[in-house]
Amino acid sequence: MKNIAVIGAGTMGNGIAHVFAQNNYNVNLIDISQEALEKGLATITKNLDRLLVKEKITDEIKIQTLNNINTFTSIALGVKNVDLVVEAATENVDLKLKIFKQLDDAAPDKAILASNTSSISITEIAAVTKRPDKIIGMHFMNPVPIMKLVEIIRGFNTSDEVTKTIMKLSENLKKVPVEVNDYPGFVANRILMPMLNEAIETLYNGVAGVYEIDTVMKLGMAHPMGPLQLADFIGLDVCLSILNVMYDGFKNPKYAPCPLLVNMVKAGKLGVKTGEGFYDYSESKKAEKVAKR
Repeated sequence: MKNIAVIGAGTMGNGIAHVFAQNNYNVNLIDISQEALEKGLATITKNLDRLLVKEKITDEIKIQTLNNINTFTSIALGVKNVDLVVEAATENVDLKLKIFKQLDDAAPDKAILASNTSSISITEIAAVTKRPDKIIGMHFMNPVPIMKLVEIIRGFNTSDEVTKTIMKLSENLKKVPVEVNDYPGFVANRILMPMLNEAIETLYNGVAGVYEIDTVMKLGMAHPMGPLQLADFIGLDVCLSILNVMYDGFKNPKYAPCPLLVNMVKAGKLGVKTGEGFYDYSESKKAEKVAKR
């Protein structure tokens, strides 16, 4: 297994492509937008430069990593001769099902098709293909080049051989794979998202402010980042989508998203990526911080 395709050049996709390429895999990075591909490559380059400054890689590794990546705006061309596809598109079930139908038609019969989904059923995804035994979840954590964990999600029909292959592959990427079964939210988000949602409920109910809630969790529970800041980092739209998947899957009110979260997403306040969420990340705010130093 040497030739890898990654679908999506966004935050997760470019991170996954980076990790594979740095570990000497040939990577086809695929996105419908040439602009997105260029932005993804720029992010990979910037992250490699950071590693270079920290002396964690050499100039040679940086150059080789970038040389290992080719870009495509066509799924059919990008997956033509690959051994593995990792889909990292937006967390939307209809979009993922559409992509996997395309992948099933275009990728070689031998190819394993993996999804980086953080909550959507691998079994449901596999059902739209003719190779359900070769469909698996590879849930990387953000930021991908730094975080060690990969949740390996077995669908109902995922074969033992495919699971073992992907577990071993993840270890080759210097990651720590953990096998989990296919239930909404898997392990990471089944535990994390209700905590984030409860923090939002605590703010919504007026128990404490944003800073106070995050400070309690950082200093009292030794969390490196407060839950509201983490929600901003993940993306409030992503949090809402995952909670909705779990609520639909379990029909349990404990997974129902807080009305404040719903309204913030409707208002376009999605966190870091839009410049405002529970915190203000706008350029004016950054300039204000610089002026105070």
